[in-house]
Amino acid sequence: MRSLIPLSLLLTIFDSPVHGYVFPFHVRFNNNNPTSSLTRRTPVPISNIGNAQYVSNITVAGQSLPVLLDTGSSDLWVNFQGTIPTANMKDTGTAITLSYAVGKAGGDIQTAAVSIGNLTVQDQAFLWVNDTSTFTSDIHSQGYDGLLGLGPNQSSVIRKKVDNDSANTILQRIFASNTTTANYITLLLNRKSDPAENFTGQFTVSEVAPGFENITSMPKLDVDTVNRLLKSGEIRKGKKLMFVLDQHWQALTDKNMGIIGPDSNPIQIDSIVPFAPSGEYVAVIDSGYTFSQVPRDVSDAIYGRVRGAAYDSKNEWWLVPCGQYLNVSFNFGGRNYPIHPLDLVDNNFGIVDSTGKTVCIGAFQPITSAFSVLGHYDMILGMSFLRSAYTLLDFGDWTDSGSQDHPYIQLASIVDTAAARKDFIQVRLGGNDTTSAAQWSLLPVDQMQHSPVSAEEKKKMYQEMILSRWPYIFVGCLVFVLIVIGLLVWKCCCRRKAQKAKKAALEDDAMGGFGGAKKAKKGGFFSGKAKTESYVPLEAQNRSVADLSAPYTPNTPQPPRSSYASQAPPTPAHYSQNYDQNYSTNSLASYPEQYPGYQPHTGTMPRQSQSGIPRPASGLMRPLLRKSKSVSIRYRLSGTDCLLVALIYILQEWLGLGLLTFTPTEHS
Repeated sequence: MRSLIPLSLLLTIFDSPVHGYVFPFHVRFNNNNPTSSLTRRTPVPISNIGNAQYVSNITVAGQSLPVLLDTGSSDLWVNFQGTIPTANMKDTGTAITLSYAVGKAGGDIQTAAVSIGNLTVQDQAFLWVNDTSTFTSDIHSQGYDGLLGLGPNQSSVIRKKVDNDSANTILQRIFASNTTTANYITLLLNRKSDPAENFTGQFTVSEVAPGFENITSMPKLDVDTVNRLLKSGEIRKGKKLMFVLDQHWQALTDKNMGIIGPDSNPIQIDSIVPFAPSGEYVAVIDSGYTFSQVPRDVSDAIYGRVRGAAYDSKNEWWLVPCGQYLNVSFNFGGRNYPIHPLDLVDNNFGIVDSTGKTVCIGAFQPITSAFSVLGHYDMILGMSFLRSAYTLLDFGDWTDSGSQDHPYIQLASIVDTAAARKDFIQVRLGGNDTTSAAQWSLLPVDQMQHSPVSAEEKKKMYQEMILSRWPYIFVGCLVFVLIVIGLLVWKCCCRRKAQKAKKAALEDDAMGGFGGAKKAKKGGFFSGKAKTESYVPLEAQNRSVADLSAPYTPNTPQPPRSSYASQAPPTPAHYSQNYDQNYSTNSLASYPEQYPGYQPHTGTMPRQSQSGIPRPASGLMRPLLRKSKSVSIRYRLSGTDCLLVALIYILQEWLGLGLLTFTPTEHS
């Protein structure tokens, strides 16, 4: 990852009268390996261009090219301005495109000899970019022709496309060539126009810069802890590499004390990284960013209380008075790392406001154009941070050199707060200490300004929120699907049971109520039992079927019944719905002489049973069904529904979820 500043902004550096103040940035290499097969040469200087870029000349295919040093990426790409040394290059036949914060670098992967300082690596794979128009600015006008990635080998895009050793990063091949040396690099960035700084920038491999040996005693910030937290790294199936997530030089800040604001109080925000420990933030160390990228709330907390500060929505940074002294620091591993006040308010670009007054840029910008993919980090600490801390990056077991150590970061503060305050007063206030004046005092918290959020940024923030919380969204969707499936299965079960109950009732009706209890047949997809009963309440135990339709008077002595009547089956006339009105001659009412105590019924009033419940007007009492406890649904289960339920059941059995259970239930 890297942030390329606009050409118009960089040109102000070259137009500035202090353009000539360029400090050499020396490259140092360990010379304790006389048996190394790599050729050793004299170190070459690396230049600091206006505190905006740190570049070094390397040799690719026989041509010397200035390239950026970038710890946030792992690939080497170059663009040749003049004659292209095709005779010294070999095409691999693979084309790729590398995406950056401000453009894309696309082209063909080539192999050639590459030299960095006094080290030469033969047949090194690199990307030859033949078109730089995709970048938002002219890279050659900014002072470089390519970029050298110093990140982990596993994050290399070239390595993923070319399956041989030449595709490994240059550092990987250097470390693999000599397994007796430590697998680390160090980075010391100098500050332009700092009167008290007495060192030049240095980049070392497998050794510490002289005078900064104390860095080895600093806390080791385990990079692998963050990678495990983010579940990054290789995913394999057996020996086959299935998937790789990019790795970065990243570390966790201290809990609840990660960032100390200008008022000496911690700046509290919520991390966007899933599973990040509460109160801790994931920070990426990236030398490719001129300005550090921090959450908007952090940037507002640093510059929003400055009197006269204004947010530039076009360039998405804060503009503040250059004389504003601020004190901000970060905490890692229990150590405090203060930021030099000259790096908090940057005056290297000659920015003027609408009144023509020179103003400075807040060097800790809101993170708008470098959003974290899937919420893998909260902030990117670039050059404005690294100039205040000497940095050691140990590759550990990221390399193939046999190391068993986890990769880690060590930081050594190179800022003395008292001396830095004096430097600021001398450079920005002309030697007059007016930092205590009312004009430099911070506004009350309730008057703090907040930078506006653009529509495009709102869209990015929404996308970021969705991407960073995809595990929760996935689980929520899965639960929703399971609930819907459960409801569908439950509905199908109810319909199935209702149909069985209805079928049993119809069968009992067809048998005239004399079938007794009838059990449903077993089988089908939902096997179970359904018990239904039909019965005829007999008002008197001694009555026969023949006189069920006869009028009955409670508590009236029954006359003796004819044996013939008790044996003869009922005639069809007994089933007539108009029996009570027609008084059929087959009725018992036509024989009053045989039943002296019987009074024939007249009219259509319903007859009463012994229990007081009205009888039906039909000639023969119809069987009565007990009320079912299930709701009867008057449509059948379609074949598609049955197939869907079967698939759901098979799926749950295959997954072993045990979420859906079918239990037979008896209806009484």
